Amino acid sequence: MLAERFLADRVCLVTGGGGGLGREIALAFARAGARVGVLGRRSEPLAETVELIGGECAIAIAADVRDHEAVAAAFDELERRFDAPVTTLINNAAGNFVAPAETISPNGWRAVTGIVLDGTFHCSRELGARLIERGVGGQIVNVVATYAWTGGPGNAHSASAKAGVLNLTRSMAVEWAPYGIRVNAIAPGPIDTEGAGAKLWSSSEARDAIVATVPMGRFAAPHEITGAICFLVSDVASFMTGDVMVVDGGYGLEQRWLGERVTVGRAGA
Repeated sequence: MLAERFLADRVCLVTGGGGGLGREIALAFARAGARVGVLGRRSEPLAETVELIGGECAIAIAADVRDHEAVAAAFDELERRFDAPVTTLINNAAGNFVAPAETISPNGWRAVTGIVLDGTFHCSRELGARLIERGVGGQIVNVVATYAWTGGPGNAHSASAKAGVLNLTRSMAVEWAPYGIRVNAIAPGPIDTEGAGAKLWSSSEARDAIVATVPMGRFAAPHEITGAICFLVSDVASFMTGDVMVVDGGYGLEQRWLGERVTVGRAGA
């Protein structure tokens, strides 16, 4: 079982922490006693997350995960302001939009893969190098999706990037296990948060269509995902690395809605 304030010895960095799942993760970590840094490109939503957490246990840092120098500077700033080393990283930053593959522009492809795959590498590499140099262990959890291994019609850019993140997770897990660094992934199903919902299921019809493909018949509540992430970074999961935890109500077993949306979105369909 997870004890009260079981993350009291942790300094955690959550990317994409300005809203949606990232904000929920930051709040859950703070409730568990961790000091939390939230990172993203826009200062305003990050500041809102920090305000929701309250106290002196949260810091907002604006940076683009696609820029490795900005990532390194963000780690420096977080460690300076907390006067403690980062121990735990959640790579949650993502970008996505539903589109048939033939309509995705090169810029659109680069934007999504840059945030998801490159950003995960830059942040993970930065923490890994610091932990190895210090001779201490740590934890990384990468947020993926079940279409990382099934493919995702309508999400070729995101699915490809998430597949890369899953492979990166397993590669780093093996390389860094001797240093006590655990690297795992989580694949959430549709979550009822403001972030993803506003973009991917903004209408009641879209929401109903998605729920119809979830065998459990509903969206995930944020705490159902953050609880799993808290478990993965906790000492209870100290022998888990290179794994992916699926928390999706069976959604990954049903992909038809994406195909239907792609068909509807094609010109002349």
